[in-house]
Amino acid sequence: MKNEKYLRDISEIKQMMNRSSRFISLSGLAGVFAGIYALAGAVVAEQLLGDQALNTVAPEMNQEVLQQLFLVASAVLVLAIGTAVFLTTRKAGKNGQKIWETTTKRLLINFFAPLIAGGIFCLVLVQYELIGLIAPAMLIFYGLSLIHASKYTFGDLRSLGYANLVLGLLATQFLGYGIYFWATGFGLFHIVYGIWMYRKYDRKNA
Repeated sequence: MKNEKYLRDISEIKQMMNRSSRFISLSGLAGVFAGIYALAGAVVAEQLLGDQALNTVAPEMNQEVLQQLFLVASAVLVLAIGTAVFLTTRKAGKNGQKIWETTTKRLLINFFAPLIAGGIFCLVLVQYELIGLIAPAMLIFYGLSLIHASKYTFGDLRSLGYANLVLGLLATQFLGYGIYFWATGFGLFHIVYGIWMYRKYDRKNA
């Protein structure tokens, strides 16, 4: 009986330490929705690009098309972040966890530092009309962001990060197909990851 009590105590201590050092309220459904938004955005972007998406490596795009693509990307980002904040906040409330604490701040800092650097780098690519490298760069920097932030939340996030990183590197060799690599990384990978996370963590706590 004493041994069982000690084991329970140790288990509770480990859980408390894990909660204090990791943000465990990320919602798997947020990943699914982010993937759906990304796939929808990719379809719209392909329509805007037309044959340029396949027939050229670095298509010359006028300002109007670039602005439209920027609006599509911004809409996907806002929807994904908004949905993630809503679902994560709701999950944190159910778990009795504060949404804004030291661990959350560390998670956001480690996630956005590489992501912001990647965003600036993509603007430089636009400046020099290296359009074909934008999709691979986005995947690479996003993968690095996930890997960097994974130590402050579920370790499963690291796998998604490495998957996007490798996909981005692979996409550098198929520049004319960047939109499809982008859709795979931000769309399909997110949906698969979100379903996995929901089944592993969310559903059993529902």
